[in-house]
Amino acid sequence: MPDQKHDKHDKHEESFRVIDRRPFTAEGELRKEVVEEQERESHKEAVLHPREPAAEAAKIPATPPADAPKRSPAFENLVRMIGSNAAMVLGAYADPRTGQPVIDPEAARELIDMLDALHEKTKGNLAPEEDTLLLDLLGKLKMTYLEINQAVAAQAATQAKAKTR
Repeated sequence: MPDQKHDKHDKHEESFRVIDRRPFTAEGELRKEVVEEQERESHKEAVLHPREPAAEAAKIPATPPADAPKRSPAFENLVRMIGSNAAMVLGAYADPRTGQPVIDPEAARELIDMLDALHEKTKGNLAPEEDTLLLDLLGKLKMTYLEINQAVAAQAATQAKAKTR
């Protein structure tokens, strides 16, 4: 007679899945699913809010609706603080003791992921200026992160070739 506890345990293990939701691969490139999700969001946004023709837009000044979220200096400071920390570990600032830039791609990835999560969780609740600040900062940090990762990979490849000679 089979052990019932063992059968339940096997069924539980079969139903357990781990899903990696990080936006970057180990090589520092955007995951295919992230790109597809961004394309779906852009398409959905375009369907929900089609752009007005330029002539129409010129006639009516763009004013936010009365119920639009208000800017929060504290939120903007939080975004800038996390962004500054990410820039710091991407080599934007030199270590005062050594004078050398600090480069820690893993720490940068975590900080960028925090900003991504913040953007996702606050979607629809940000003032337009806050949303723009967050998206611009994320774009710049992600590009810098990719450039740093490529440079680190190239340096590692060069060192590996030098050691084999």
